[in-house]
Amino acid sequence: MRILIAEDEVDLAEALTVFFERNQFLVDAVHDGRSAYEYASSAEYDAIILDIMMPKMNGIEVLEKLRSDGINTPIMMLTAKTEKDDRITGFNAGADDYLPKPFEPDELIARVRAMLRRSDNYTSSVLSFGDIKLDSASGILQCKDNSVRLSGREFQVMELFMRSPKVVFSADKIMERVWGWESEAEVNVVWVHISNLRKKLKAIGSEVSVVANRGLGYALEVERVDKKDS
Repeated sequence: MRILIAEDEVDLAEALTVFFERNQFLVDAVHDGRSAYEYASSAEYDAIILDIMMPKMNGIEVLEKLRSDGINTPIMMLTAKTEKDDRITGFNAGADDYLPKPFEPDELIARVRAMLRRSDNYTSSVLSFGDIKLDSASGILQCKDNSVRLSGREFQVMELFMRSPKVVFSADKIMERVWGWESEAEVNVVWVHISNLRKKLKAIGSEVSVVANRGLGYALEVERVDKKDS
C-alpha cells in the first residue's frame, strides 16, 4: 500500500513515515498544501493523510481541489482543531475520516486500514502481471514456485511498473515517483535498480522483463521466446 502524508510539522511527518513504513506501507511525505496537491494529482496512492493547517494551501483546499479533479482516493484529515464545524467542513468537502491531534499512531493506522477496507478503490495487496506476483506486504516477487525478496527501492520501482503494466515510464518519471522531487540521487540510480530487477526476474524464471523503449523509457512486458524445432 502506498500513502501520502501531508503534515507541516516535520518531526511528526518523519515519525509517521517511519511508523507506516514499519507496517509495510510505502510513504511519500510533504510539508505544505501545494506539494500535497501536486503529489496527489500526479501519482497513484491508496490513501492520503492531510493536515488541515498547512502553508501555501490548507488541507481543506487541497481536499476540495482533488475531489473537483475527480480524484477519489480515500483521505484522512488531521488537525489540532476539535470543533464540530471543522469536522463538518471536512466531511462536506469529501473527507473519508477525521482524526484530531494528539492521537496514538496505532489508532491512526487502524483507522487508515479501516478507511481502505471501506473504499471502493480497495485492492488486494498482491499485484499480478504475466507469470509474476508481487506481495505488497512482504516485498516478495514470485514466479510459480520461485521467489525473491526485493529491496525497498526495487520494490517501489516494480510496484510502479506492476500497477501500470505496459505503460512506458521515463527515467525522470521513475525518479520523481520513487525517489521524489527533492532527492539528490542521480538518474543512473534508476538504471542500476532496473538492471537488478531484470536479473531477479531472470533468476526466478519469469517471462516478464523491464523492456527499454529507446528514447522513451521503460515498461513491464511479457517476453515470450518462441522455440522452433531445430
